[in-house]
Amino acid sequence: MKTRYTRLMALAAALVMTVGGLSSCGASDASTVGGGNSYNRSDNTNKVQQDNISGGTNGKDSIRTEGNDVAADEVTGGDANYETEGGTATAGEAAMPTQKSDITAEEYAKLEENGWSFVKDEPLSTFSTDVDTASYANARRMLESGMRVEPYSVRAEEFVNYFTYDYPQPDGEHPISVTTQLSDCPWNDKAKLMLVGVQAKKIEQETRPPMNIVLLIDVSGSMASADKLPLAQTAFMMLAENLDENDRVSIVTYSGEERVVLAGAAGDDFAAISESINSLEAGGATAGEAGINMAYSLAEEYFIEGGNNRIVMATDGDLNVGISSAEELTALIEKKREGGVYLSVLGFGTGNLKDDRLEALADNGNGNYSYIDSEREAQKVLLSELNATLFTVAKDVKAQVEFNPANVAAYRLVGYENRMLEAEDFTDDKKDAGDMGAGHSATALYEIIPAKGVLGSDGTDGIELKYQPTETETESTQEAVLTDELLTVKLRYKLPDGDKSTELSKPVMVADYTEKAPAELAFAVCAAELALFLRGSEYSNVTPDMIRKQLTDELLTDEYRKEFVELLTDAEQIYQ
Repeated sequence: MKTRYTRLMALAAALVMTVGGLSSCGASDASTVGGGNSYNRSDNTNKVQQDNISGGTNGKDSIRTEGNDVAADEVTGGDANYETEGGTATAGEAAMPTQKSDITAEEYAKLEENGWSFVKDEPLSTFSTDVDTASYANARRMLESGMRVEPYSVRAEEFVNYFTYDYPQPDGEHPISVTTQLSDCPWNDKAKLMLVGVQAKKIEQETRPPMNIVLLIDVSGSMASADKLPLAQTAFMMLAENLDENDRVSIVTYSGEERVVLAGAAGDDFAAISESINSLEAGGATAGEAGINMAYSLAEEYFIEGGNNRIVMATDGDLNVGISSAEELTALIEKKREGGVYLSVLGFGTGNLKDDRLEALADNGNGNYSYIDSEREAQKVLLSELNATLFTVAKDVKAQVEFNPANVAAYRLVGYENRMLEAEDFTDDKKDAGDMGAGHSATALYEIIPAKGVLGSDGTDGIELKYQPTETETESTQEAVLTDELLTVKLRYKLPDGDKSTELSKPVMVADYTEKAPAELAFAVCAAELALFLRGSEYSNVTPDMIRKQLTDELLTDEYRKEFVELLTDAEQIYQ
């Protein structure tokens, strides 16, 4: 693990995060943020309680902490600011939602956790798969710096999907396979926990298709620090060393203006590529829109039929010339992606990271979003997982879980809040969804309350559902299917050059339950639990030391899982 900062710096950073980051993001509902709210934090659960809301004074927010918090016992902050299409508004005025800390300029989309759903009224749960990992790497950066993690930066599915799992490779016509596992839920003794694992087939480096890569690099003044442009240059030098004569490389930079640094160079011309990368210097404003347009133009000019045509964007997301909001960038990329050029995003830096914009770019550009906090992470993303990062084998991958109301009373999807789809979207081939690279896996976890009497369940007694169905709604639901089937997992995907989806499915039976969680589920649970803790989830009270006790040696199969244990120690010390 990289060298940590001194504890003095750690305490100072923790104080900044506590005062600035947490003061404006404690509630899980837009109606309870800002406007002079007062919150109580329990340091046993890292959870912001919402049942002690008072009026406050002059729109000020305050956080009252208990126990040995890093911050003072009572801190008064300034107005919470949120970005809206019309500019900046206070929390009470903002209709939606990008969390902007008072102290730092980092921005994160505000997402409400998925709640419980009643199977009789909502038997279908539909979502887009996600292979992004930025949230975990970003949280690691904060913890290793001695800071509390910004709660809105935490996306549970990205914590789970940061790690690799031993799922079976697809064997047959499909480029993806599905695995399911069912056991007990460690943070809820009333629930079972189901894993849905989707595995994309691997492609050997020697047999991969040629790549047409455009490196789109932010060289504005905000990228000058060592953890931004210099680190991006190091990352792209790693990538350049793994290209060959069949690949094409272009480089576009943007600051006050966009510029073509290199156009269509052969992948084995390392001298030209490295010279171009090393020549870059940071300075000026950030005209991201112009740079994006130029990058797509170059990608189309050197387009390789049957190849991997992709833009790899490196930036902190701090765009300040031209369109810059997540909504505007989404609209721009949606128009561009139809040409068969994918967009992957690498986020860099601290203090002004615009996480919401970068995620929107990658999600709508049919690519993935990674956060690079070190040379080691650059090596993981652009060397160890090169094919997974840059070569798509299945696009618009959607999952739909159909629960049998005879055997399942309620369910809750852990994470994927910004990946949720309507039930009808599952069969709509025009609806965009997640893409999976060669060797990628995507994992989802469901809390499940079995129907009363099934697997020893007491049913939904004491469980607060998303909403209580009316008598009319209950009477109008479908008849329960009296079988031993708990649910069916269905997947839909398209081939990279296709526009019609293919479906595969797998049932999960009552007999599939095992008291001891299989290895994949056992580790995925721990990753999810850390995310729930850092987020301050109302659905779990598991702490880092409790997570550590679940980790056996057989689960720590690689360096990244072993590093995970060290992060638990960091979190325990910072949140004590």
